[in-house]
Amino acid sequence: MNVWLVNHYAVPPGQPGGTRHYALARELVRRGHRVTIVASSVEYLTRQERHLGPREIYRLEQVEGVPFLWLRTLPYRGNSLARVGNMLTFTWRVLRWAPRVLTAPPDVIVGSSPHPFAAWAASRLAAHFRVPFVLEVRDLWPQSLIELGNFAPWHPFILGLAALERHLYRRAARIITLLPGAVDHIRAKGGDPARVVWIPNGLDLTLVPPPQPPPEDGVFTVMYAGAHGRANGLDVALAAARELQRAAAPPVRFVFVGDGPEKPALQAQARAWGLRNVRFEDPVPKREVYRRLQQADAFLMILRPSPVFRWGVSPNKLFDFMAMARPVLFCVQTPYNPVAEAGAGLSVPPGNAQALARALQQLAALSPRERWEMGLRGRRYVERAHAMPVLAARLEQTLQAVRRGKAYAT
Repeated sequence: MNVWLVNHYAVPPGQPGGTRHYALARELVRRGHRVTIVASSVEYLTRQERHLGPREIYRLEQVEGVPFLWLRTLPYRGNSLARVGNMLTFTWRVLRWAPRVLTAPPDVIVGSSPHPFAAWAASRLAAHFRVPFVLEVRDLWPQSLIELGNFAPWHPFILGLAALERHLYRRAARIITLLPGAVDHIRAKGGDPARVVWIPNGLDLTLVPPPQPPPEDGVFTVMYAGAHGRANGLDVALAAARELQRAAAPPVRFVFVGDGPEKPALQAQARAWGLRNVRFEDPVPKREVYRRLQQADAFLMILRPSPVFRWGVSPNKLFDFMAMARPVLFCVQTPYNPVAEAGAGLSVPPGNAQALARALQQLAALSPRERWEMGLRGRRYVERAHAMPVLAARLEQTLQAVRRGKAYAT
């Protein structure tokens, strides 16, 4: 098969951010398929131009055997109209440049939806080439904006996104979802549940070092590595750090690795509270992040309380954490809890700083052996259910099935 995979924010392991599609593409290439990733040249986490010279609009580049078509998009800062402009620029340039630069016609086109406009562009390309369109649902737009971004359901922008969502569900030959319970939402919006396939996030274990115990320096270190956005609820983690700094308890250190629109405000709050047990660090490329993660005693998987998580979550960072054989504090309002399923940590009510502080004290009070065994259960769970070869085989079967069926967008 010749597969085009459209994902605005796809990156290779040399950059910070999610490498799901690079890892899946590399596995498919190993299986004899051709896969090209179409992505923005502006890095999502840092908002920096990474791949194009001043006069370049696009570049086709091989990254360790996986072709990337980098497209220039408008720069932006924070969550603003400029970000929407960035999305629309990418959408337009996908339609304009992908058919011109990628000369071998595709057999199937996958459109990923960190935002729905890019997925729509993929559906239009599929209609142009009369090949199947596969939709990958990452975030449930516009429901996420309503429940996490405080948009009104009747806002014109939300109504337009809802219409686009229904359109994409109807047109897709298959709908890949990262969320285990999203089939109920998709059905409610007019999608055919028989077309839904669950392929969660996972990781390339060839990049992950063998499990080894954390260093012993007398301070229990809990680490968060990922986006610092509104949905991530890191203000609650800061409040927990404040509680623990006040407590007469074994010392607990918080380390936040990454970037995002909320990071300056979080840093300012930590300074205002005089938090000596909190450290902020810059984002780390995927190839380097595991060495940094090895310095942690435990990890924090935290999201703001929201009904949108009732369909589940599948963040890359969660499986990175579990693969390091460390306990995870899971602070997410969802009935789908991989940490509890694996017995790999503690579950904490989200939005509750006191509960998080108590859970950290409980975890720090365990013996190193107890924490190590807890972490190893998480590692084994990831190897069994979230390794890239397992997920790539599921994706390959899905794409081959739609290719044989020859269902395409119209």
